[in-house]
Amino acid sequence: MLSELRILFHQGKQYIPDVRKVEVPGPFRGRPVISGDDGHDAMLEELCPTGAIKARPMSVDLGRCVFCGECQAACPSRIRFTKDYRMATNVRGRLVIGEGSGQVIRLDDSVVRTEIRRYFGGSLKLRQVSAGGDNSCEWELNAAGNVNFDMGRFGIEFVASPRHADGIVITGPLTANMAHALELTFDAVPDPRLIILAGSDAISGGIFDGSKALDRGFINSHTADLYVPGNPVHPLTFINGVLDLMGKADR
Repeated sequence: MLSELRILFHQGKQYIPDVRKVEVPGPFRGRPVISGDDGHDAMLEELCPTGAIKARPMSVDLGRCVFCGECQAACPSRIRFTKDYRMATNVRGRLVIGEGSGQVIRLDDSVVRTEIRRYFGGSLKLRQVSAGGDNSCEWELNAAGNVNFDMGRFGIEFVASPRHADGIVITGPLTANMAHALELTFDAVPDPRLIILAGSDAISGGIFDGSKALDRGFINSHTADLYVPGNPVHPLTFINGVLDLMGKADR
């Protein structure tokens, strides 16, 4: 016991006390801001590898953006990525950032299904499905449960079986060879169940959009309850998005 207390004294608290307000260190790219001169908009639209940038009017679709930063490098006076990691929402259109500063992204509480907060407001068990992912989002989702981010303290956990889950978290662009497995997994989740799309690949197909190897029929036939942008998704983006969906107030 004394040795454990000695370790705690030297290392301090390893978990992030407030996941709502902590500042992300390093070169993290979060919610972009569009401002300044529009003289390079056509060039920026052509530069974007996933078609996330549209000119006239200028916008960035975070559901397609891979956060490569090439647009900011090419024209920093027009596009700047902030460190705002709270980018998850339940309305697809809110991921499209228009011109102007201070345009934050939040959930629309009016369209959150009543049963989600009624049944899952205290705890949420999720089954993660990698539908052709490259393991980057999968790693970050695993990190969301480590000692640093510790999403388990909020009652959010990944489970091994869809029969023990309240919903699924989909990563990857949804390849054809995973289409049937994804349907089987979702069918095994008891009602009421929810769907979370984590990462640009899951939301739009990302750089693989239009590939013949994809089968995104599941996305077209089901409505997602939460869109979490990123490539890969940052643990803080995922945790804050799920907390908002559960109706957890900022602390």
